[in-house]
Parts: sequence; structure tokens; C-alpha cells
Amino acid sequence: MKRYFAGIDIGSTMTKVVIIDNDNDMISSVIGATGPEQRRLANKVMEEALDQIKLPFETITYVVATGYGRINVPFADKQITEISCHAKGVAFFFPDAKTIIDIGGQDSKGIKIDHNGRPVNFVMNDKCAAGSGRFLEVIANVLGITIEDMGKIGLEGKNPSQISNICTVFAEQEVVARLAEGVQLNDLVAGVLESLASRVTRMVKRIHLEREVVFTGGGAKNIGLIKALSDKIGYKVLVPPDPLLTGAIGAALLGRDIFSKAEKKGITVGTKDRVLKEVGLFGKNEPSE
Repeated sequence: MKRYFAGIDIGSTMTKVVIIDNDNDMISSVIGATGPEQRRLANKVMEEALDQIKLPFETITYVVATGYGRINVPFADKQITEISCHAKGVAFFFPDAKTIIDIGGQDSKGIKIDHNGRPVNFVMNDKCAAGSGRFLEVIANVLGITIEDMGKIGLEGKNPSQISNICTVFAEQEVVARLAEGVQLNDLVAGVLESLASRVTRMVKRIHLEREVVFTGGGAKNIGLIKALSDKIGYKVLVPPDPLLTGAIGAALLGRDIFSKAEKKGITVGTKDRVLKEVGLFGKNEPSE
């Protein structure tokens, strides 16, 4: 019997949905901006994912929500932390992985996992934008380039300019000063990427960096940052096929495990009604339009 499992990862800046079948094949995925109304609009990304494969919601066996907004998903059967979901998702692609570096929009994380893909330790920078994708966004705006172009431009830098400030605001001022001094754009971008890589590497070393190291999150779509991080660590970091989807994939896989274990024991797993409703700002269900 064909079964389907969904994982929804509501992060601080991006929302991701993945649907897998019981053969672990990813059959649908959606990535979109989280926005300020995550409690009202969590259902829309699920609707889009279901529409891709022309399946009604009632065919989804189990739904797991993760990420900052996991409690704002009224149709989720279970909420699981992003640490566990990232570990599960990474282990699916890289069974030999020992360390995960995740650089998202608002924070960065280091996660140690065991041979079963379970987290055993983690460290997080969620107090300052300097260790996150937001740092790159701010600098890209100052330089008048897109964040998508930063990686390529940074790779062209031969003499990375040192960015010493660890605060985003002061680093922004430092970048402006370097521009006024005539530093080449590619060297400046290379320096910015190197600064972020150094900061994140120092943080992750607190939980003992051990290869294989897997790089996930939006930061892992930046080819310049991948190189800078690999250079700082001393060996090449690995990147999943789509580093933004790792947490959602892990959530779907954990949902499959929960259901499969219960089924083997003859236990009925409780699930929510398969009805998509918008959720108001205070958690109250509102009828969909």
C-alpha cells in the first residue's frame, strides 16, 4: 500500500515542504518566503505541494512540522525540533556525516550526529545576525549586488580584504570604508565570506569538528561561502542536493519512522483532521476563503 509522509519546515525566513512516499522517494517539494503571517498561511505551501502531485490532503499518512514556526502548523501530527530533523535529513544523504554546519537567514548552527543520524550535541548562534545569512544580505545591499552573485564574485577575489568587526552594523561601516580606500569588489566580497566562514568555524569547533562535515541552509547555496568554509576547516564540506530542504526531508523521514514503528507494534497513531485551515495570529482557526 502506497503511503505518503510530509515534512514542513517553517524557518525564520523561508518555509519548506517535502512529501515523500514509503520508498523514501521525494515526490514533491515547495520553498517559499515565510513572511510575517506564518500562522495564517502555513496551509498554502502544503496546498501547493499537494497540487504538484495531484493528491488530496487525506492521502497524507503523517505530517511532522519543524523549525521556528512548527507550533504554528495546525495540521501537523507532531512537532519535532529542527536539530533532530536536520540530523535525520543529512544522514539520509550522507550516512557517514559526523558534523552539520547550518547557516540560515537568522542564525547558524553546528550539530554533531552519531552513526544513526541522531544529534548528540549542538551549538547555535541566534543572538547576532553576524553569523547568519542576514549578514550577507546587509553587505550585499551596501555593495549594490545581489546575494546570489556574491559567491561567484567572491571566488574571483585573489587578495581577500580583512573584515575584523564581528558586529553586522560595524562590519557594514568597515566595508564602506574599504570601498572608499579603493579595495576591489571581488577582494572585498571574498573578505566578507572569509569573515563569516571564520566566525562559524570557531563556533562549531566548540563541539569538536569531525568529518564528514555537511553544509546546509541557504548559506550552502553560495559557492564562495562553500569554498571559504572548506578552506577554514581544512577539507571540503559536503552539500546536499538542495541544502534548504534538509530539515523538511528529515521531518518527513521521522514521520515515516514514527508511523512504521507504531504499525509494527499494532498501535494506531493519532493524526489531525486532514483539513487545511488558516490560523489567526493568536492560534485560532479561521475558515479558508
